Amino acid sequence: MELSPLSVILLLAALIHHGHTQVRPTPAVTITPNPAFRGETVTLRCDQQGRGQIERPYIWKKDNSLVLSSSSQDHVISPVADSHSGDYTCSGTVTGTSRYSHTSAPVRLTVSDLPTATLTTHPTSPLFTGESVTLTCNISNYDGWTYQWETQNNQHQWSAVSQSVYQPVNSNTVTIRGDYVGNGGQYRCRGERPDRPGSSQNSTSVTLTVTALLRPTLTVEPKWSPVFTGESVTLKCEIGTLDGWTYQWEKQNNQHGWPAVSHPVSHAVNGDTLTISAGAVATVDYYRCRGQLPNRPASVSDSDPVTLTVAALPRATLTVEPKWRPMFTGESVTLKCEIQSNSDWTYQWYKGSSRTAVSQSQLNTFIISSVEDQDQYWCRGERSSRPTSSQDSNKVTLTVRDLPTATLTTHPTSPLFTGESVTLKCKISHHYGWTYQWEKHYYQHQWFVVSQSVYHTVNGNTLTIRGDDVVTGDQYRCRGERPDRPRSSHYSNSVTLTVTETPTPALTITPNPAFRGETVTLRCVIGGGVRQWTYNWFKDGQFYNSRTAPEYKIRSVTDSEWGEYYCYGTVTRTSVSSHYSAAVTLTVSETPKPELSSSFKGAALIGNPVTLYCKLNQSAGWRFYWSKHTQTPENETTTETHSYAIRSVSFSDGGQYWCRAGRGNPVYYTNYSDALWVHVTDTSLLVTLIVHPSRSQHFTNDSLSLSCERQSNSAGWRVRRYTHSERVSDCSSGWGSVTGSTCNISSLSSSHTGVYWCESESGGSSNPVNITVHNGSVILDSPVHPVTEGYSLTLHCLYRHTKPSNLTADFYKDGSFLQTQTTGEMTIRTVSKSDEGLYHCKLPEKGESPQSWISVRSLGNGSMLAKVSIGLGLALLLIITLCLIWFYKEKRGKQQNINQTEHPASTPLQDDDPSAQSSNGTYEEIMHTKKELRQKDKAVVRPTDVTYSQIEMKTRDNKDAEAQPGEVTYADIKLKPKPKKKPKKQKDNLHKGQSSAGDETVYSELK
Repeated sequence: MELSPLSVILLLAALIHHGHTQVRPTPAVTITPNPAFRGETVTLRCDQQGRGQIERPYIWKKDNSLVLSSSSQDHVISPVADSHSGDYTCSGTVTGTSRYSHTSAPVRLTVSDLPTATLTTHPTSPLFTGESVTLTCNISNYDGWTYQWETQNNQHQWSAVSQSVYQPVNSNTVTIRGDYVGNGGQYRCRGERPDRPGSSQNSTSVTLTVTALLRPTLTVEPKWSPVFTGESVTLKCEIGTLDGWTYQWEKQNNQHGWPAVSHPVSHAVNGDTLTISAGAVATVDYYRCRGQLPNRPASVSDSDPVTLTVAALPRATLTVEPKWRPMFTGESVTLKCEIQSNSDWTYQWYKGSSRTAVSQSQLNTFIISSVEDQDQYWCRGERSSRPTSSQDSNKVTLTVRDLPTATLTTHPTSPLFTGESVTLKCKISHHYGWTYQWEKHYYQHQWFVVSQSVYHTVNGNTLTIRGDDVVTGDQYRCRGERPDRPRSSHYSNSVTLTVTETPTPALTITPNPAFRGETVTLRCVIGGGVRQWTYNWFKDGQFYNSRTAPEYKIRSVTDSEWGEYYCYGTVTRTSVSSHYSAAVTLTVSETPKPELSSSFKGAALIGNPVTLYCKLNQSAGWRFYWSKHTQTPENETTTETHSYAIRSVSFSDGGQYWCRAGRGNPVYYTNYSDALWVHVTDTSLLVTLIVHPSRSQHFTNDSLSLSCERQSNSAGWRVRRYTHSERVSDCSSGWGSVTGSTCNISSLSSSHTGVYWCESESGGSSNPVNITVHNGSVILDSPVHPVTEGYSLTLHCLYRHTKPSNLTADFYKDGSFLQTQTTGEMTIRTVSKSDEGLYHCKLPEKGESPQSWISVRSLGNGSMLAKVSIGLGLALLLIITLCLIWFYKEKRGKQQNINQTEHPASTPLQDDDPSAQSSNGTYEEIMHTKKELRQKDKAVVRPTDVTYSQIEMKTRDNKDAEAQPGEVTYADIKLKPKPKKKPKKQKDNLHKGQSSAGDETVYSELK
């Protein structure tokens, strides 16, 4: 095949390009060993990496400086030194070319010293004669060392230490026995091991210094002798110049032994000193000391002992001149402090138990002249040179008494009555032989001596002032004098005479009027100061009684004590008497009998409050006692007021009640009242008071309708009330308008607040309801009748100007916050007995409603029977309705016994549920004869022997166009039996009475 010129040119160009683009190799440096120790041989090698071959010459650089060019891959450094440390690189020529390879990456060679051995001695120099020493060789880093020990001889040459009894070698320690330790001996060590590094450097050599045992020097400060009692001494133990000594102190005992000093309170050790407190220094005490270095038992010998000599301080002696006991105020004595030895004393005087001087003087006398100085005294001396003080002197107790004080008394005591004389008596306790001096104070504020005269009779220690010389405001005082100590007394307190008119008593009789058998207290009160009076009593102008007490009690008063009483008093054992009191008439009447009444008429409804009133038209101060069933005093209930309240009446509260009142001590009781019967009934009353609007609270100016409604006829029933004025009145008395059995109030006011009920002409009554009329802006819409347990209850907070749904209200029970509702109403889903209480509500920034009591009626057997009856009635109503529809379709044109009757005047019995309000409705009465029922649908017949069912859908007429929330329709279901059977009489648990089974009526709530 023939190549064209162009092909040849292209082939040559390709070959040339291939030769020029061949890859250059990059070598790598390895260093062994690295790091290296000084003196070792280190090999550096330039190895090929990647494609291409490297040939000599090899270029070696250190820290980018040329080291050498070699034909060998290896560069050997021996021995290596610190100067060889650095970064090494290499490069070479590419095989078959003149070009160089790339330069290798740098590799650092590190050269370090061999480890150095460290040599320590224990104990450290200097060593004491006979003391052994241990040398320890330590080499940081690396393991597996064996240690070489060397000592220097006299020719300053180092030779190995051989194992021997004098210097046993144990691994890295060598112990030199005490008798082999020489002063000036030098030692060093080093280590060897099989691996790198093979050896360490030699340790620094140590030189042993041996010295003789040290002997302490014991000195005494202060250096005087003898030492006086009370002075302290400090001993100091000095041992050479070494540090770290601990010192031992010893004191010679009676057996000439040297036990250690072990009294830290009296002997205080502080390093090399021992301070002996003043009280512990005694005559001829011997002390010595010695030192001890830690862990070196043979270090020092005992010091020479020192001897302490102690001399007693000079004694001070205290004497008193003159020597009389006790001292009296105004007298003085001199205390003298004497110290026999030495001179230049300054005397200090001490009082009581205090160690603080009350006086200090160069004089050795101290004068006492006041009663405050009474105490115990002692002295001592102080001086500038030794001895600096004396011993305390003996103690002297000085008794300093005040001069006796005269006591002045008067008889009789002030105030004095006009014309009455008075005797002053001056008495001085303690001591005898007194003569008495009397002084009178005149208007010039000066005192003059009173002398014997026709107006003043002086007799020993008494002064009698005649009655016509006794003047209000005169002042007298006295004092005593005698020839011996004390020579006089202090003046007595001064007395001021007061003259007053003869008093008139005030006579009180309690109680008055009194009742037969009651205890009456007569009290005759006479003013005019503290006098011992005898009280004289008169009745109807005749002397009645006399006694020293101001009170006279008539036990079990009778009609014979009725009369006019007065009294007067005479001062005991004098002729002084008071005026007569004004006459007071005591009235005695027969024992009263209170009147017992109730807050309502007729039977009381279970769960409602009942209040009994015990009326007594007499004065105050009575307590009231209540009896039930029997007049037994031990079972009476006591109240402080004339009312007895039963908050929630139950059947057990029914029965006969009496009351009586009592007062005084012992208690005087009235007669018992006439008996009052309290009748308690369940909710199934024959008549019910219907309130419209059906709530217990109402706004002023609103209208109110109250209706007495029965199952049959409400004729003969009237609405009555009991208001705060405690007056019972009828609707016809003017506060309402009467239409049949309904009472209408067109405009309410606060005076309409009270208790309302229905009452018949025969005395029967309905359950009472509480009506509150509020003049404010907020009321609580709460039920007027008790709520049945288990039912729901909704309370509304009403505002006078706005519907309740537009307001946020806070609800409270018994004063405690319950909840906040934005709808203005609060619902209790299932009412329980615990929900009973006082409720009210509050509209923020608008007002607060009054409180209303909500009663909860327990769910008893009667309520269960009612529920069962309601269920049966509803079932029967459904069956009859289905039958009517079927009959109507089958026989559209046939005559049916269906009468539709409208009863607009029907009035249902209002249930006690608060939500039970009236609604508009239609009344239908549907009757089927028993025969027709059997013919048309035998399935309708039930074993209840029903002749026909009369179903009445009843409601009260409502004038409002729209039904109010929560209004209820009541269904009156009458179940009538066959006429052939005689009706059975059975007890109706709901009504708690007898009713005919042929006329059972059940009220159910249809919502």
